Amino acid sequence: MSALTVVAIIGAYFALLILISFLTGKDDSNAAFFRGKQQSPWFVVAFGMIGASLSGVTFISVPGWVATSQFSYMQMVMGYMTGYLVIATVLMPLYYRLNLTSIYGYLEQRFGFWSYKTGAFYFLLSRVIGASFRLYLVAIALHIAVFKPMNLPFWLAVLVAVVLIWVYTFRSGIKTIIWTDTLQTASMLLAVIVTIFVIKDSMDWGVGQMTSAIAQSDYSQVFFFDDWNDSKHFVKQFLAGMFITISMTGLDQDMMQKNLSCKNIGEAQKNMFWFSAVLIIANLLFLSLGAMLYLYSSHIGFDAAISGDKLYPSLALGGELGTLAAVLFIIGLVAAAYSSADSALTALTTSFCVDFLGMDKQEKSSDKNTRKIVHIAFSMLLFIVIMIFKSVNDDSVISELFKVAGFTYGPLLGLYAFGLFTKRSVKDRLVPFVAIAAPLLCYVLQQNSEVWFNGYKIGFELLLINGLLTTFLLFLISSRNGAQ
Repeated sequence: MSALTVVAIIGAYFALLILISFLTGKDDSNAAFFRGKQQSPWFVVAFGMIGASLSGVTFISVPGWVATSQFSYMQMVMGYMTGYLVIATVLMPLYYRLNLTSIYGYLEQRFGFWSYKTGAFYFLLSRVIGASFRLYLVAIALHIAVFKPMNLPFWLAVLVAVVLIWVYTFRSGIKTIIWTDTLQTASMLLAVIVTIFVIKDSMDWGVGQMTSAIAQSDYSQVFFFDDWNDSKHFVKQFLAGMFITISMTGLDQDMMQKNLSCKNIGEAQKNMFWFSAVLIIANLLFLSLGAMLYLYSSHIGFDAAISGDKLYPSLALGGELGTLAAVLFIIGLVAAAYSSADSALTALTTSFCVDFLGMDKQEKSSDKNTRKIVHIAFSMLLFIVIMIFKSVNDDSVISELFKVAGFTYGPLLGLYAFGLFTKRSVKDRLVPFVAIAAPLLCYVLQQNSEVWFNGYKIGFELLLINGLLTTFLLFLISSRNGAQ
């Protein structure tokens, strides 16, 4: 596929996003930007959150994992469901009762100033890293497909990737994101479904034959109970899924900002329940696609060395799946990357304006201009961090940087757990030190777990350990004086 064709496809897609931004962005007030004036339809929020919960990495990697992990990822998805139940019944009622714009305002009411700023800081840190990494992947794809053939530099691809987000989010923020995420979720799912049916037709299968082929393949095992040291063990993945969801959705301003834009707690809870149900179907589709890709590549004698993350793009863009699948793959990949990155930029702006500039306390006439400056500043920060990733030029280091984001949610998990399930107060000024100490101790523990625990390797459950350590350290600096 030529560079000009890719440009035309991406250009048409972003023209549609900008049109949505124009239609939803007539009100550019802070109330619309931060919470959509609490007028977002719950069913639109629910469907759009599917795209925000996925990413360009997921779009490519989940199908690629099937060769080595089978359908074991569904064990984690089952944990997600439990996590969403906790969010809908415990956290969201709390946020609505306190009428929060930023969810970290709870920490100020419960513990004090330093706890509040610590929670907000950890969110900003993890989201800057995560959003930058996702956009880095988009910039690489843009550079390879478009800019490199035209002898244009990588930094220009990065600039375009960031500016495109800014263009359709700078006016109405979350109000626009609710609708653009709906389009992007539909684009991802359409790409997956069409690809599955293209392969089905190429293999001359009916729907029943396709289902049987997947179920009888070597890729379809869901449950793993045999080896406790195996990272695929059911208990590990289920608990990891549950606490990852509670932390990275329920304690994440990016994800919860969408829920807070619903009219009331009842609609926000309906959104969460339906979103989690659709997410199960979406993940099952991605895993089924993975099985189909491997079965198809074996059937046509495709290069066996091409597997994992490279399999889906290689088959889609190499022409084996036809023009329609190639076009939808490009749109789906861009949609997957941008649906998480655009909401992250909006949430970063909201968190900084509310948590560090106090814009929710007393609105001033200059606040709207200040918000726009903050929005531009975070766009520039994303550009700088992406260029730092590029200068490192070491995939293993970049991968580790991305994993660092997992450490930052442990202190948030511990802070909220301690606040919700105890009535003790803490020495507020010491909370930042606790939030630094717990991830450092977890890092040491992870690096030495195989030696210290007879071959046991800590995986996704590190988040739970991090949260428990934070809770324990908070207990050490607490007293029985009651909640603050």
